[in-house]
Amino acid sequence: MGVKNLTGIARRLRKNSTNTEQYLWKHLRNRQVEGFKFRRQQQLGKHIVDFVNLENKVVVEVDGGQHVHNSNDKIRDEWLRAEGYKVLRFWDNEVFNNLESVLESIRDDLLTPHPNPLPQGESENNF
Repeated sequence: MGVKNLTGIARRLRKNSTNTEQYLWKHLRNRQVEGFKFRRQQQLGKHIVDFVNLENKVVVEVDGGQHVHNSNDKIRDEWLRAEGYKVLRFWDNEVFNNLESVLESIRDDLLTPHPNPLPQGESENNF
């Protein structure tokens, strides 16, 4: 699948977010978590993630029942980790029933220094 196809898919996903994604986005957008910027339905390589903070390389995924035994999620998570991303997964019911704990977990990972920072002056290419 080409990059343009993924861009269109990401755009559609943003327009058709799940209720859980919309709810969590209300709390992640506009730098509400310790001033960190998040993007939603962002393409990383040949994958689209629910939310990402590119600065600290933290990916947040919100999963419903369809993700219980999804081998594609495991493959994607392995690729993201190999690229230096920390992947946080939360179930829909966690987001709705325990939002403060979810946000605290995200906050903790954002404030924890990245184990493999880039050398001073280098930048990364996320696409």
